[in-house]
Amino acid sequence: MIRRIFTVCILAVLAGILFLALTLRPVPATVTYGVSFSTMHAEELGLDWRSAYLAVLDDLKARDLRIPAYWPRVEKARDGYDWSELDFQLREARARDARVVLAVGRRLPRWPECHVPEWAQGLSWEEQKTELREYITAVVERYKGNSTISYWQVENEPYLSAFAYDHCGELDEAFLKEEIALVRSLDSRPILITDSGNLGTWMGPYKNGDVFGTSLYIYFWNPELGQFKTKLPALFYRAKERMVELLYGKKQTFLIELSLEPWLIEPTVDAPLEEQLLRMDINKFNEIIAYARQTSFDTQYLWGAEWWYYLKEKRGHAEFWDAAKELYAR
Repeated sequence: MIRRIFTVCILAVLAGILFLALTLRPVPATVTYGVSFSTMHAEELGLDWRSAYLAVLDDLKARDLRIPAYWPRVEKARDGYDWSELDFQLREARARDARVVLAVGRRLPRWPECHVPEWAQGLSWEEQKTELREYITAVVERYKGNSTISYWQVENEPYLSAFAYDHCGELDEAFLKEEIALVRSLDSRPILITDSGNLGTWMGPYKNGDVFGTSLYIYFWNPELGQFKTKLPALFYRAKERMVELLYGKKQTFLIELSLEPWLIEPTVDAPLEEQLLRMDINKFNEIIAYARQTSFDTQYLWGAEWWYYLKEKRGHAEFWDAAKELYAR
């Protein structure tokens, strides 16, 4: 019995050493910082979204962008497409040799996560799917010749059922795969599928996409617990990557959503400034950046640029914007 226990312990130690050897990677000497930008969120903050977007390009000098092609803003009326927003964003990005992840689908970044035009909200799911196919086709067909686009993102964290269920419902995995196949049939650029870093298994997104992106959130808030922190060991993210890599092969992976804004359950403009800064201050900002470097992802898209700009322009707090400028300057 003692020999058996000893043997099991030795095997467990060896397995742990092997796992660490496969998981650990050096911290990259440099990190490429990108940014997500939402026209919808910029407007919710009372900003002129064009001014905010140009500030991201010209003042922050971000050169890797993730832009959602929101269905309600692209197809405001049934079969009536408005390309002015995306044309502007892609034209300005191209003028500065920037690279864009263009996201399409119903579930895209920013609350309420699933974005459906008013004219489509009364349609059945089967009818909505028909309309989604047409909208996705229209977006890809219009921009597939645009060299600024590096990746197509299809949906956002589609397998994450623990968040925004009331707005998004159950995942229709067969339709997700159909969306991915549709984009592949229209253009050859790689397809990005994303998942939650804290709550996702990564298996479905990693398996179905050409490229994988994960989110990273540390500071949360809810009415029962108040603010709480989930700071997992940095190698947790690489361990998850290694496991899906062993199952489905090696793929490019990066942090697509590194949260650097306060977690709120009301619109930001309705929250007192003191509350916003309590939930995300400059010390938390710097802590998150330093922690994210330890995950060893060499490409990281920051989340919160609209809020940093809002604080600088409207609330007299430029510290977040200035800290981000230093990051991009590196």
